[in-house]
Amino acid sequence: MKGFIDFIREQGVVGLAVGFILGGAVSKVVSALVTDVINPFLGLALGSAQGLRAASINVGSAQILYGDLLSVIVDFLVIALVVYYGVKLIGLDKLDRKKD
Repeated sequence: MKGFIDFIREQGVVGLAVGFILGGAVSKVVSALVTDVINPFLGLALGSAQGLRAASINVGSAQILYGDLLSVIVDFLVIALVVYYGVKLIGLDKLDRKKD
């Protein structure tokens, strides 16, 4: 049992678990922000009144739905920025130290 407890302490398993849970919560909040606030503005800028997800190009009889891809990319970028600056702001990047 001592080996298991040492593993948890040294490898940061508790911190990883907390980060996983908080990451899921932050992801949902940021996804809602992107979906409900940012994407409608981007959709209007790209000429799609239904929002970014509905943006498309017609090529012959085919319809290329590029809006959904752009929406997912924007969602990822905003989540990555929030997590990066959140970690820097809280100072969590200084907690992990290499084992000597």
